[in-house]
Amino acid sequence: MNINMQQLNEFYNGKKVLVTGHTGFKGSWLSRVLVLAGAEVTGYALKPPTEPSLFAAAGLEDTMNSITGDVRDLTHLKQVFDQIRPEIVFHLAAQPIVRDSYKEPVYTYETNVMGTVHILECVRNSSSVKSFLNVTTDKVYENREWEYGYRECDPLDGYDPYSNSKSCSELVTHSYQKSFFEDGHCRISTARAGNVIGGGDFANDRIIPDCIRAAAAGKDIVVRNPYSTRPFQHVLEPLAVYLTIAMRQYEDKTYEGCYNVGPDDCDCVTTGELTDMFCNSWGSGLTWINKHDGGPHEANFLKLDCSRVKTVFGWKPKYHVEEAVEKTVEWSKSYLDGEDMLAVTDRQIMEFFAG
Repeated sequence: MNINMQQLNEFYNGKKVLVTGHTGFKGSWLSRVLVLAGAEVTGYALKPPTEPSLFAAAGLEDTMNSITGDVRDLTHLKQVFDQIRPEIVFHLAAQPIVRDSYKEPVYTYETNVMGTVHILECVRNSSSVKSFLNVTTDKVYENREWEYGYRECDPLDGYDPYSNSKSCSELVTHSYQKSFFEDGHCRISTARAGNVIGGGDFANDRIIPDCIRAAAAGKDIVVRNPYSTRPFQHVLEPLAVYLTIAMRQYEDKTYEGCYNVGPDDCDCVTTGELTDMFCNSWGSGLTWINKHDGGPHEANFLKLDCSRVKTVFGWKPKYHVEEAVEKTVEWSKSYLDGEDMLAVTDRQIMEFFAG
């Protein structure tokens, strides 16, 4: 059964929670859900990675304890852990863009691998943390472009520097768990999520933000790889699972482990199909053009087998991909119309986590 806001409130209310990467797209949504659930939320991240950003548009800095910091800075990170004494840690800080990882591989590995080492080292030396979740990606798997979904037991070996660094982050987490946390004083898990869409994503080189920028400018959408198949889901879907994992393993060590988080097979669509849905939802005669640019390698076919998370937690996706696109368009049009984006964001969260 999917978690609702009442259950979130019953568990998270009053708990000290640290979110790394809280100024990013997923981190901003997660931080806001936690604040609405009554948690004492501290965020640790660089300044928002985009301009504009969800973090700024919704005024989230005024709603939580926001600390500017770099996960590559172990000394500063330790000071924050000592000061905050968190009970639950969600690790989302990362360099998350595949194309950027080709341009800056060293920075990508420093952030995604050593950043994970630093967080886990702080958790290891903390007496307060009881539950830790490392958020990685569906791209951690050795992708053979086959038609079945990857399972948690399949080999890890991402191709590009981003995907590979996240595979390494998984291995680091598993090693720390076996080496330092077998006694159960802190429960450790990783979550591998598919591609997320939703309001407030302003990143470069992502299809939905590209669609919104084109729509706002009244231009055709340029799609560079319309034939690649991806497991698209609304951003709140994996966040609900992250919150569930952290809660359940806090209460019972047997829930720790690795979890795939993705949509059903029917929502694994090509980028071109997704763009069609966006155009239909946006209206105004919006169209797109195919401009395959022969850029750096990215997988053409990728989907996850999410049987484990469904069996263990009774979870199932709430929105199909069409509804995820509609919610994204709704948020984006509100933003372009100058509405109160904290209120819009809260409304979408409360709708999603309704009983």
